[in-house]
Amino acid sequence: MKLEAKIFKGKKILMEDEAIFSGQGKFQQQLEQCLITLCKNMSISVPIWVGKNTREFVRFKWTSFNEDQFFDKVFFDRFEIRLIE
Repeated sequence: MKLEAKIFKGKKILMEDEAIFSGQGKFQQQLEQCLITLCKNMSISVPIWVGKNTREFVRFKWTSFNEDQFFDKVFFDRFEIRLIE
């Protein structure tokens, strides 16, 4: 499995990357590690994960984060992650 990430400004994709799950440990730990890796590679802070993100990710294997979910000021409108199996 891998986690795909995209950064959007409006409808334009500014940046995209992917991280591969290690296959070791619990799913939640692997997801967290991939998210941290992607944010580091894209030079953004790790977003705040809220209930909406959990519901979307469980149901659709996809979720998005808006600029309000980042502690630091961001240069984009939306950060999306998608699980690819």
